[in-house]
Amino acid sequence: MQKISLTALGRTELKAALEAASGRSAKTVYGGHEHFLRQTVIALRADEELAEHENPGEATVQVLQGRIILTAGAESWSGWVGDLLIVPDAAHSLRAVENSTVLLTVVKHR
Repeated sequence: MQKISLTALGRTELKAALEAASGRSAKTVYGGHEHFLRQTVIALRADEELAEHENPGEATVQVLQGRIILTAGAESWSGWVGDLLIVPDAAHSLRAVENSTVLLTVVKHR
């Protein structure tokens, strides 16, 4: 059994994002290319964005810190600490309204 503190990892990744030119940082905490399930902590500096992209599978975003906006087409959803957003099966983007960390969970299509 392995235990990971998402709070501590989120702080570490946010610190890295604040220092990075790109304004973001990420660490996969479970899974990867060899698994169907992948969980990644993503940190974004305020006003940074993950540009529009397609889903590799079913996905959720859990807000660990800050506030984000998930946008797909003309629709958008705000997320605050503790919120879980179901990522639509469409091209979408994610923007940090303030310094934020999220847990992205993806189950890849077979």
